[in-house]
Amino acid sequence: MAHSTLQKLEKLDRRWVFLAMALAVAAPLFFKIGLAPKTTPPVKEFYDYIEALPPGSRVLCSFDYDPGSKAELDPMCISVLEHLMDKGHKPVVITLWSTAPALIERNVNLICRDKYGKQYGTDYVYLGLKEGREAVMVAMGKSIRATFPVDFYGTPVEQIPLMNGVENYEQFQALINVSAGYPGTKEYVQYVTTRFAIPLLSGASAVSVPEYSAYYQSGQLKGLLTGITGAAEYEALLGKPGLALIAMDGQTMGHFVIIAFILFGNIVYFFLRREKARG
Repeated sequence: MAHSTLQKLEKLDRRWVFLAMALAVAAPLFFKIGLAPKTTPPVKEFYDYIEALPPGSRVLCSFDYDPGSKAELDPMCISVLEHLMDKGHKPVVITLWSTAPALIERNVNLICRDKYGKQYGTDYVYLGLKEGREAVMVAMGKSIRATFPVDFYGTPVEQIPLMNGVENYEQFQALINVSAGYPGTKEYVQYVTTRFAIPLLSGASAVSVPEYSAYYQSGQLKGLLTGITGAAEYEALLGKPGLALIAMDGQTMGHFVIIAFILFGNIVYFFLRREKARG
C-alpha cells in the first residue's frame, strides 16, 4: 500500500504544480503578506538624499519609460512622487520619451492632485514631452524656459508660479530620472552631471544594474533603485506598500512553492528507492 502511494505521488499530475504556483503568486493580491525586503545601500541613499533636502525644494523629475516598462517602473515613479509630496517638495516633471506623456500625466495627477490635493502650478508642474534626447538635456542647462516654453497643457511657463526664477539646472536641488533605457540615466550622467552642478538620483530597470552600479559607485549617482526589487525596498522605507511589494511577495511565495516541490520530489524518490532496495 505504501509503495503504491509513493508511485502515485511520483507521477503526480503536473497540473497540481501549476495550480499551487498560481495560488502562491496570486495570494498577495488578496491577502497582505508583508515580506519586506532587506534594504540595500543604493536604495537607502536614494531615500536619505530626498529626506535631507530642505523643505520646499524644487526637484526636476524626468520620467522616461513606455507602457512596456510600466509594471517595473511605475511603482518607482509613483513612490518618488509620494516621497516628494510627503516632504513638501515641488516636482517639475518632464519626459523625453514620445510614448510616455499620457502615462506620466496619469501618475502625476493621481498622486499630486488626487491623493495629496496639491495645487497645479504652485506645488507641482508637468511640462510634458520634448523631443531631442541629449540635445534637450544640454539645452535645459542653458535655458529651461526656452526648451519648454509651455507646459503639457499649453500654458506659457511665464504664467506658472513654480517656474518663476527658473532658468536652468541651478534652480533645482536635485534631478531624479526614472528610465527604461535610451535616453535616460546614462545620458544624464554623460551630458548633465559632468557639465552642470546638479545631483542625480536614478531609478532603472533591472537589466541596467551592471552599468548604472558603476555610476553609483563612482558617486555620479547619489542613489539608485533597480528593478522591481529596488522599488519594493523603496516602498518599504516609505511605509507605503504598493505594487512593487505585492509583486515581491508573489515572487517570494512562488520561490517557496518551487523549493517545497523540489523537497517533496526528493523525499518521494528517496522512499521509493528504499522500497525497491528492500524488495
